[in-house]
Amino acid sequence: MSNLVIYLIGTTFVAGGLAWAAYELGASLIWIIIGVITIIGLGIMAAVSKTRQKESSDTNN
Repeated sequence: MSNLVIYLIGTTFVAGGLAWAAYELGASLIWIIIGVITIIGLGIMAAVSKTRQKESSDTNN
């Protein structure tokens, strides 16, 4: 399993846990959805930046 998938699974668990907590605290459904979308978006950006392959330069001809 690649590191990207592990990051995304972890982000999903975090978003789900926070959504559940917000629901139990009585937050409005629209704010829960906005929060989940934001957390997943940040998780995707972090996962891509951490697992991105470094490009090698072709300076040796």
